[in-house]
Amino acid sequence: MKSKILNLLLIISSLFGYLEWGDHHKIFLFEAEYELLNKFFTHFNSAAHPFTLIPLAGQVLLLITLFQKKPSKILAYIGMVCIGLLLLFMFFIGLTGPNFKILISTLPFIIITIFILRNR
Repeated sequence: MKSKILNLLLIISSLFGYLEWGDHHKIFLFEAEYELLNKFFTHFNSAAHPFTLIPLAGQVLLLITLFQKKPSKILAYIGMVCIGLLLLFMFFIGLTGPNFKILISTLPFIIITIFILRNR
């Protein structure tokens, strides 16, 4: 049960990543995913990008572990890596920017991931 809760927290924390670019462009990842899923079936070529599909696949893998009787550690780790690619890149952008909104938005995912890796 503990691993299911942690996997759910990973999914939720990944949705609140924050991006900002240009003068007035900003979006949370849950908004970006909503737009991505809307475009996915109508304009697949505009939605198909590694930085959109890989984290989405990671969230799907973590979602699968929520419905397993005994959550698979391998699926959970692969899901963490897939989502982590984007969120660690965003963390790096927040550090080098410096953009504290982006930096802080990635910290919950990173902290939960570190907690999972140290306690499994």
